[in-house]
Amino acid sequence: MTPRNFLFTSESVTEGHPDKVCDQISDAILDEFLTKDKSSRVAAETTVTTGMALVCGEITADCYVDIPQVVRNTIKNIGYSGSTGGGFDADTCAVLTSIDEQSTDIGNGVNKAFESRNDNSDTSTFETEEIGAGDQGIMFGYACNETPELMPLPISLAHKLSYRLAQVRKSGLVNYLRPDGKSQVTVEYTDGKPSRIHTVLISTQHNPSVNGVSDNKQVQEIIKNDIKKYVIDYVFENESIKPDSDTIILINPSGRFVIGGPQGDSGLTGRKIIVDTYGGYSRHGGGAFSGKDPTKVDRSAAYAARYVAKNIVASGLAEKCEIELAYAIGVAEPVSIMVDTFGTGRISDDDISKLVSKNFDLKPAAIIKQFDLRNLPSKNGGKFYQLLAAYGHMGRTDIDVPWEHTDKASSLSEQASSCGCGCV
Repeated sequence: MTPRNFLFTSESVTEGHPDKVCDQISDAILDEFLTKDKSSRVAAETTVTTGMALVCGEITADCYVDIPQVVRNTIKNIGYSGSTGGGFDADTCAVLTSIDEQSTDIGNGVNKAFESRNDNSDTSTFETEEIGAGDQGIMFGYACNETPELMPLPISLAHKLSYRLAQVRKSGLVNYLRPDGKSQVTVEYTDGKPSRIHTVLISTQHNPSVNGVSDNKQVQEIIKNDIKKYVIDYVFENESIKPDSDTIILINPSGRFVIGGPQGDSGLTGRKIIVDTYGGYSRHGGGAFSGKDPTKVDRSAAYAARYVAKNIVASGLAEKCEIELAYAIGVAEPVSIMVDTFGTGRISDDDISKLVSKNFDLKPAAIIKQFDLRNLPSKNGGKFYQLLAAYGHMGRTDIDVPWEHTDKASSLSEQASSCGCGCV
């Protein structure tokens, strides 16, 4: 691949962004169901707007969950409560639910993998071990060596800024902030490698007056100084590439951001899929994650694809790697697997594909078992998927995420070296 000079931009949003509010509600519902019944089938969609949250979807489970209470608790924990809610209050907003059971047609497709068996195994065990994909679709996984967590630098920095913005709000270090906020980072690439920070953009919701000051021009100056000091400088302190004298710093460029969250804009589950993954640096299959139980390959196979790509890069077989997986509803085996190292592979992409087929079981049941996807909420105090619903599902270092492990990297490197091509 010919090296290129270019600018690349990725964005992130805080947990108070209206779309992220919805993602967290949907995943909080999933966490609660899986904690009480690990075989729950959940597809929960949420929308929020001024004074209202609506949860709809299909759920089949052998337990009861107080969905309205889960919704209110999630909204309150994000920060939309009372006078700090900014026009959206966990205690007073309407919570509507419209839940049906999972379609029996879909359920039958998931429970029956179209494979022949010659034994008389118990059917329930078979369904657990060889479930079919919950839907057709394509999923992409990606990794590169731009950051320690093997993520593209722009999205990595954007997430760190958004996460820090929420930290200083919740801790009270910057006590006039409200929950909604966004970050955006533009990185300059030279010869295909990150070389400098071109632009840093942060927009943050805030109270109308700050520290007794109500004049908006003065308010924005206070905000700019505080965000620069407590968010931007803090995040970049330990980064190898830092803003320089020519870096463009934009803080609340609209001039005022008081009305935000669900009052300022409606939200919807699954509308931030690029924020959830690689910031646009890699292709995306189109499927969202939040509110879906692990039988939905939109979620589980996307995690598996990240795991494969990360282990390939961690093994030294490539500097960057993208994996595409495709599934058919009711069929366990992927219908296709594609590897693309963009010309950075130590061995050919075809040979890496053979290594992938040999070392990774990408059937839905195998993915669920390896990552323990049904038990993660109960192992983490009832809250796991909700934590992923803000600040990215990939590249997380603040929580133990199994698809971020690189336990197969050494073996992949050894196998590739043993025959020179990795084809055995």
